Amino acid sequence: MSTPGSYSTPQQYQDQSYGGYAGQPMPGTPAHLQHAQPSGPIGKVRGTGVAILLCIVTLGIYSLYYYFVTHEEMKKHTGEGIGGLAGLLLAMFVGIVSPYLLSHEVGGLYERRGQAKPVSGLTGLWVFPGIFLLIGPIIWFVKTNGALNAYWRSVGAR
Repeated sequence: MSTPGSYSTPQQYQDQSYGGYAGQPMPGTPAHLQHAQPSGPIGKVRGTGVAILLCIVTLGIYSLYYYFVTHEEMKKHTGEGIGGLAGLLLAMFVGIVSPYLLSHEVGGLYERRGQAKPVSGLTGLWVFPGIFLLIGPIIWFVKTNGALNAYWRSVGAR
């Protein structure tokens, strides 16, 4: 147990009891312990270079598919998130929010396990205003897709 004002490790959190009324978390429960452990199907690992090439060859249409399928896989895996249809609609009509949201949800996969988030909503800044550097969107995609692939591999994907 930790003393007031000190930091606890994830293992110390796991050793503590956080049972609230009817299994609800008690106030002050760390965020990563408030989520049920993912039990849904594991998503697919997508090669970063292949995905970038497909986006170029299809003039961006593959990116819409990518947003749909990745959001849908995360929703089915965790039971949380916006899902494929909402991800697709946002990408089509409010595209500027999509990179921020996707990076946020990928980071949430790690956070639920009590791990540091390799990407977050702030990673989307590589896309906008990073687009003015021309290489920014590629950096965003490499970071976000890499983190998503690493997560899927860590839970058993090939």
